[in-house]
Amino acid sequence: PATWVAFCAQRYMHEYGATSEHLAQIAISTRKHAVNNPNAAFYGKPLTREDYFASKMVTEPLRLFDCCQETDGGCALVISSPERARDLKQKPAMIRGVSQASAPGQEQMTSFYRDDLAALPEMELAAEQVYAQSGLGPEDMDAAILYDAFTPEVLMQLESFGFCGKGEAKDFIQDGALEVGGRLPNNTHGGLLSEAYIHGVNNIAEGARLIRGESCNQPDKADHVLVSSGVGVPTGALILGTP
Repeated sequence: PATWVAFCAQRYMHEYGATSEHLAQIAISTRKHAVNNPNAAFYGKPLTREDYFASKMVTEPLRLFDCCQETDGGCALVISSPERARDLKQKPAMIRGVSQASAPGQEQMTSFYRDDLAALPEMELAAEQVYAQSGLGPEDMDAAILYDAFTPEVLMQLESFGFCGKGEAKDFIQDGALEVGGRLPNNTHGGLLSEAYIHGVNNIAEGARLIRGESCNQPDKADHVLVSSGVGVPTGALILGTP
């Protein structure tokens, strides 16, 4: 998978001028969140810029810390009707919309035969569907849990979900935008890069914690949270909201 993603990442970086510095920002911001999460593999282990660039090159442009972990673990979710959930002990995270999408030219994770290797049309379709279903848009999202199997996928998803225009993600993430207190706190548990790779189910759990106000890195406001699933296999999106 790293070689597949690296192929598309190279094209994206060539088209839009993103660099390894931008990938490092994503890896470092995600690790900042994991440092405070006792359940994270990298709990208490910060990642510096120097650490990032000293790590081995896996497949250009992906260094070790651009790649998610290999993790043994489990995660469970309880899904119920709104009526039943309101009687339960925990504050519910309401499902406002959920979608799954595939796009022309898609072939598992590779999609090498599509017209534009520097975009995620299946993610754009999932975004269109989940926003339509929920009646919400990117401006309504207070936080995000973007599937971060590899750092370049975060850049491309920010564009797919309309948080910025094509090629603008590298500018969007500046000045701590993805950290608590930023425009879009992302992967507040540490994500697949720094908490654990439980195939994204742990990402949904963190979305629920954000809605409940129980994250280890809780933003001031988290009324709506966007959660995305794996890129291109096919993909999907989920919006959770307060009751």
